[in-house]
Amino acid sequence: MKGIGPARAAMLQAKGLETVEDLIHYFPFRYEDRSNLKTIAQLAPGELATVIAEVRTSKVTAFRRRNLGLFEAEFTDSSRAIILGKWFHGAYLADRMTPGTRVALFGKVEFDTYRGQLQIMHPETEFLTADEDGDDSALHTGRVVPVYNAVGKVNTRALRVLIHRALQEIPELEDHLPDAVRNGLKFPTRTEALREAHFPQSGTPIRILNDFRSQAQFRLIFEEFFWLECGLEIKRKRARALPGIQFDLTDKVREQIKKLLPFKPTNAQKRVLKEIADDMSRPSPMNRLLQGDVGSGKTIVAAESAIIALENGYQVAILAPTEILATQHYFSLKPLFQKVGYTTVLLTGSNTAREKVKIKEMIRSGLIPVAIGTHALIEKDVEFAKLGLVVIDEQHRFGVMQRFQLVQKGVTPDVLVMTATPIPRTLAMTLYGDLDVSTIDELPPGRRKIVTKHLTADQVELAYSAVRREIDSGRQAYVVYPVIEESETQAMKAAQQMYELLSRDVFPGVPLGLLHGRLGTAEKEDAMDAFKHGRTRILVSTTVIEVGVDVPNATVMLVEQAERFGLSQLHQLRGRVGRGAEQSYCMLITEKLNDTGKERIRTLVDSQDGFVIAETDLKLRGPGEFFGTKQSGLPSLHIADILRDPDILAAARHEARAFVERPPSEEAFLAAVEYIRNHWQRRYGLVQVG
Repeated sequence: MKGIGPARAAMLQAKGLETVEDLIHYFPFRYEDRSNLKTIAQLAPGELATVIAEVRTSKVTAFRRRNLGLFEAEFTDSSRAIILGKWFHGAYLADRMTPGTRVALFGKVEFDTYRGQLQIMHPETEFLTADEDGDDSALHTGRVVPVYNAVGKVNTRALRVLIHRALQEIPELEDHLPDAVRNGLKFPTRTEALREAHFPQSGTPIRILNDFRSQAQFRLIFEEFFWLECGLEIKRKRARALPGIQFDLTDKVREQIKKLLPFKPTNAQKRVLKEIADDMSRPSPMNRLLQGDVGSGKTIVAAESAIIALENGYQVAILAPTEILATQHYFSLKPLFQKVGYTTVLLTGSNTAREKVKIKEMIRSGLIPVAIGTHALIEKDVEFAKLGLVVIDEQHRFGVMQRFQLVQKGVTPDVLVMTATPIPRTLAMTLYGDLDVSTIDELPPGRRKIVTKHLTADQVELAYSAVRREIDSGRQAYVVYPVIEESETQAMKAAQQMYELLSRDVFPGVPLGLLHGRLGTAEKEDAMDAFKHGRTRILVSTTVIEVGVDVPNATVMLVEQAERFGLSQLHQLRGRVGRGAEQSYCMLITEKLNDTGKERIRTLVDSQDGFVIAETDLKLRGPGEFFGTKQSGLPSLHIADILRDPDILAAARHEARAFVERPPSEEAFLAAVEYIRNHWQRRYGLVQVG
């Protein structure tokens, strides 16, 4: 393409833009109405306008108290009038905005009473010097203008030129949307929709464009969701057609499950276990998502499901995203499986080379019925003798391919995916569209509401007094410090220092335990065991004891620097207390809070409903950050947005299901599968996986 040399190509490639098709699917994130093009002399205070002008003078002013670096420039044009542009923290503009430079300025015109002249604060600026892109000023002013996220040094102006050029040069594109769908919804053609989404015709209201609801945008959003949902539906259909393991649900299996239970299950647990057991007794493989709030008893349901496989002579693999989580599952599940005569082993990166060889050999020969581990379980040299059930915890932290890799270690084993981060329904159906969903929507009886309080760092003594009162009443407490990912060692040292300070000065005479990521498995086990059996009364921890820790006598969760944790993570931590009959407390100590932080803490203080908390967390952070990793299985959508467009997603899902279940013809169905394989496989791994 003209205008793309090796340097630009490398920048675009780094963002995943390798072909002309990729480029024309790189959509604007907003639009500006620059059709109000005026001379400076025609401007009036209060209006949004675009002017094309030349820099007359410019300077940077530093403020003494705060080094804001205010950059000011005077502009003039053919009308000889002058307007002032001001940018805080704008010193970076000084080298580019020299006298004589031509720029397009867009923003709100104001009147500076001090100087008696017009000004624009922080105008959107584009430099109009003719460069290798040529002078395409008609693209950048006097119209509704698309605004793109810059790609490396390729700025929004350059992208506008390149995308416009690509759209002019491409022929009419083949339209893969089924005719019945396209005609039924009266969509424009794919080529028309692409051109219109990038460079809208004059007269399209700016509000509709920025809401992504123009006819062209609607079609493109619908199309992305349609193919995604078609892919998931085909995956589902194929998974159900695969031969699986048909487990027998004998009286002995039921007896073993009863032996496992430390308490009477809730009605929700019984319902969910029945859904899982029914799946496992069918000849096709189970693919089920188990979600529920903190403390709802997902782990025990997973253990009951494991018994079905174990009693049928199969092995069980339990995969967790972090070593901490894998270790906690090991601690909580090992005694349960021991009760019914099954050995459990833990395989993580911390095992020595000799231990790993021994464990892998025992798994391969079938001597180990239950293997719990991290990504180490997915490694190529881990082979199972007879894998029957795969349990994956916190699935959103794994990629789709990782689930696939583990499943391949058996002959289509059943898969149970667990999440303690409740996911709003719209998102769950897209993220886990190939899974059946079971929800534990009830907590065990007798659980009391946890009193949640927010304290600032200078009120920490109040928190310590509350902990002391609970300890004196014979109860126990957690004190948690955030692990700062960049420096696990620093966090460990901070916890070590706090452990010593708390032991010596704050709680002298109270036995304290310490848990952090650098301890070996046996030391972690000892620390947890001592706390569980009351030998230590306060557990100081850097490791996020989010899941699997069940100490009914612990009634206080004190979280230091709570602003460093995500909302769902804080909700998980709070769920470690309130497991007995006594009133429990969660105290969140914060140092510095921005507006988002305040909203996060307020949500936690006001609500205990994990689904409400997850919704808020998702709104505050957006899906990418909410799931914490780029390989979360979230599709890399170009223009569709799961949070913004749930109505279009629902419509697309309805059409996709109808199309897969009742395709207009065999040819149309095969063409759709081929299109998904060619166009979606590299983005999402659809169709082939599963």
